Amino acid sequence: MNLPILSGESNLATYLQEIKKFPMLTAEEEYMLAKRYKEHGDSDAAHKLVTSHLRLVAKIAMGYRGYGLPVTDLISEGNVGIMQAVKKFDPEKGFRLATYAMWWIRAQIQEYVLHSWSLVKIGTTAAQKKLFFNLRKMKNQLNSIETGNLSPENVREIATRLDVKEGEVMDMENRLFTSDQSLNIKLGEENDTEWQDLIEDKNETQDKIYEKKDEFDYRRSLFNKALTVLNEREIEIIKLRKLQERPHKLEELSKKYNISRERVRQIEEKALEKLQKEILNIQ
Repeated sequence: MNLPILSGESNLATYLQEIKKFPMLTAEEEYMLAKRYKEHGDSDAAHKLVTSHLRLVAKIAMGYRGYGLPVTDLISEGNVGIMQAVKKFDPEKGFRLATYAMWWIRAQIQEYVLHSWSLVKIGTTAAQKKLFFNLRKMKNQLNSIETGNLSPENVREIATRLDVKEGEVMDMENRLFTSDQSLNIKLGEENDTEWQDLIEDKNETQDKIYEKKDEFDYRRSLFNKALTVLNEREIEIIKLRKLQERPHKLEELSKKYNISRERVRQIEEKALEKLQKEILNIQ
């Protein structure tokens, strides 16, 4: 499968510009392409699926730039991940390719990082490996990524959360962040463009869009399943009171069912309690 050429750091800027030219796919386009590839082995369909997600690969790869490895290598490994994801992707499962592919991309990049960093450097225990891949995220959460070294309090908190020794946290900190680079670095002395400008997209990224959609679909599915515990009148009251652009007033429903406004309110409240309980049972 031919992809835009990524031959070295000097070529990175051009590559990032090139991959932005590939259009994002609608859900229907993605489904039809994936179906063509899965059922007929259509290589052109697979190519379109891969290239439409190269920006996602670059974005994920940038998150691993602090491990002292060439960004171009990280992106190349991520591209292997997206190709593997396309091969395994089943469009009939009901979710988008980006949601599925993120795990393949990250796994491929992490495998490359682990292979590049000897086990002597990162440690052999599961906790140490967890520290290796989570220290940056935890520093971000503690707002210390831009302020230099971790404070003693930060070190203790991270050590406690990840079940490692404080000395291991400091050791990993020294290894991972001594050669960290910023996306705010200029491309050249006479160029005001920053690395981040080349991958910035004013729209939400594919992974965020699909993540939100998957979350919405999941919640809707839970709600529809939970509705089965309600009787017909309870369902109608909930829909008219909670799911309408212009919710019906208690007075309207009291006339509709020939009951008091207070009785409508009680039915609504009881139905909501039943829904909440059922959703908790389903999850």
